[in-house]
Amino acid sequence: MPKKKKTDAKIKRNPMQNAFIEGAGQVVEERITETLEKNYMPYAMSVIVSRAFPEIDGFKPSHRKLLYTMYKMGLLSGPRTKSANVVGQTMRLNPHGDQAIYETMVRMSRGNEALLHPYVDSKGNFGKAYSRDMAFAASRYTEVKLEPICAELFSDIDKETVDFQPNYDNTMLEPMLLPATFPSILVNSNVGIGVSMASNVCSFNLAELCESTVAYMKNPSYNLLETLKGPDFSTGALMLYDEEELEKIYRTGRGSVKVKAKYSFDKKDNVIEITEIPPTTTVEAIIEKIISLIKLGKIKEIQYIRDETDLDGLKIAIDLKRGIDPDKLMQKLYRITPLRDTFSCNFNILVHGYPKVMGVYDILDEWIDFRKDCVKRRVAYDLKKKRDKLHLLKGLEKILLDIDKAIKIVRETEEESEVVPNLMIGFSIDEIQAEYVAEIKLRHLNREYILKRTKEITDLIADISDMEAILESERRVKNIIIKELTDVSAKYGQPRKTQLYFSADEEEAVEAQEIEDYKCTFFMSRSGYFKKITPQSLRMANTQKLKDGDVITQEIESSNKAELLFFTDNATVYKAKADDFSDTKASAMGDFIAAKLSFEPGENCKYMVQTTDYSGYMIFVFENGKVAKVSLKAYETKTNRKKLANAYGSKSRLVEAFHIKEDTMLMLKSTNERMIIFNTGMILPKATRDTIGVNAMTLKGKNLLDKAFIIDDEKASELSKYKVKNIPAAGSFAKDLEDPDQLTF
Repeated sequence: MPKKKKTDAKIKRNPMQNAFIEGAGQVVEERITETLEKNYMPYAMSVIVSRAFPEIDGFKPSHRKLLYTMYKMGLLSGPRTKSANVVGQTMRLNPHGDQAIYETMVRMSRGNEALLHPYVDSKGNFGKAYSRDMAFAASRYTEVKLEPICAELFSDIDKETVDFQPNYDNTMLEPMLLPATFPSILVNSNVGIGVSMASNVCSFNLAELCESTVAYMKNPSYNLLETLKGPDFSTGALMLYDEEELEKIYRTGRGSVKVKAKYSFDKKDNVIEITEIPPTTTVEAIIEKIISLIKLGKIKEIQYIRDETDLDGLKIAIDLKRGIDPDKLMQKLYRITPLRDTFSCNFNILVHGYPKVMGVYDILDEWIDFRKDCVKRRVAYDLKKKRDKLHLLKGLEKILLDIDKAIKIVRETEEESEVVPNLMIGFSIDEIQAEYVAEIKLRHLNREYILKRTKEITDLIADISDMEAILESERRVKNIIIKELTDVSAKYGQPRKTQLYFSADEEEAVEAQEIEDYKCTFFMSRSGYFKKITPQSLRMANTQKLKDGDVITQEIESSNKAELLFFTDNATVYKAKADDFSDTKASAMGDFIAAKLSFEPGENCKYMVQTTDYSGYMIFVFENGKVAKVSLKAYETKTNRKKLANAYGSKSRLVEAFHIKEDTMLMLKSTNERMIIFNTGMILPKATRDTIGVNAMTLKGKNLLDKAFIIDDEKASELSKYKVKNIPAAGSFAKDLEDPDQLTF
């Protein structure tokens, strides 16, 4: 083949190929705060504003785009359509994958049961909010339409009640907010996680909320607790009515409510049936937790547990062993399983584009202002339409004076473009009125039609006057909102799903009846290892296995029902039950207390106490010569607290701690080899845990108290020269003792 000749045609080149970019490749120093401000902050705000948090209408952008798409598809009144159709149409507004959009729809559906008042009427399998493993069907199998309550979300949206904005590709408009006629932000729960902040809004009963909003609008000092009794969850269950905590939530937007499962007992089959659970857990999580506790031996009353959830709703069945009290078992399960949980409220809502944590009172204030604006814009829109119509009808009224003249003008005008100007001149009307007259059909150019239309003028004038009065009167705008709230409550209100219970109704099961009782011995080593050993195990082998250099510092005979207190060198006491520890053998290392009880870094155990009744006293000896005597009752708590701060005075280093049942002899030794012995009865007991104590040993110069011992009366008689009748005392030198540093008792 002949070679192609080269041509002089210009070859297109990238203009940037040979371009010089100033500063390219150079490393420029920049403060990290400036980088964060320029690069990270816009991203963080975008997540918060455009994705994670709901706005005052109660919706995140993803929810709003989906519902508006369904509204435009005619799904408010028409038949259901395949979910895939809705998902595809929503992608015109929401530039995300179809699965993300579909999951948003699933949560808003009636079938999923996540919302107190669902917005999507669903057909097919949409999973369940209370089940972790029940997956929803694919979008091609399910069908959806809007629930009737959505009519309240889109009420008068076409009357400029809210602002619209272009979608992401500028091909259509979408609403920035929905003009909801009720406080939807508080009717359905909403959870969002942004950057450095989160939102968790619980749901309230619609009827209670509407009634409370009406009362609050009428009286700004109204107490919402009178009608709004607390959250109402879609899963039902029972909520502890804590008025103080609810008031905190209503005022600040932060707080928590305790929710527990609802159950019934079938005496015939000896079965507990759980039918409602807290919104923070799932059926699978509850069953797995109970099974794990059964395997650990913590629960011995249950014979079998199964999930009986079906088309009739949630049900967990628990078969009991013979003779078990179901109520006491449930109290135990409430304490150690997710059957009782806490819902934490964090009402972080976008207001005018900025996140703000608000209480219910503040949210209602913002919603009322928002709704006032919607009503005023709707009235202003209708007012403009009526004024325009009145203007046209007044032009028509002038034609009524001489219809023949109008016909003659139209007939005798040679050019069509001159018809409107000639009518304007002939009847002294403006161009808009003339256009309207010119467009009237020939069949309507009769006196009857024109008289019928002009009769509307009187009604229009009255309506316009009324609308102008509404726009000038805050009271009338409020009355419109109140009427709308009353209508919504009547149409869509429903009884509470979450019932209330009070602290007085809650039975506390007795621990002693639930913990197996048997004798055991507790061992504590210097490095913080703990062992619980039964007498049988000790008889088989009593040689203790320890780390190199470690020694047993405490050995206490007790029972499995005892409570244990571990005092640390950080003036903290950690509480535990002996039953929390597994039985072990002398040949095992035991439990490392710092890890078992989650000590703070660097915190070490100083002393262990066992008790069943919190009798006796704690003796704390400090290196500044002071001794404190604290009643052990000071460490008893009504709630199951695991950690108490300020367990003893922290102004001076703790030398030793002792638990005594009754007053005994205490020996103190200082660094300059002086010693005193006195009865602890000389020290008055204190109820305050962190008392600094009283002066017991007088120290001179830079000397410190460095050792302390509890001794019996026989040993005290042998060392009678060190006994003192009063404290504080300096003591005598321990010259007659061969090696005072080796004192052990």
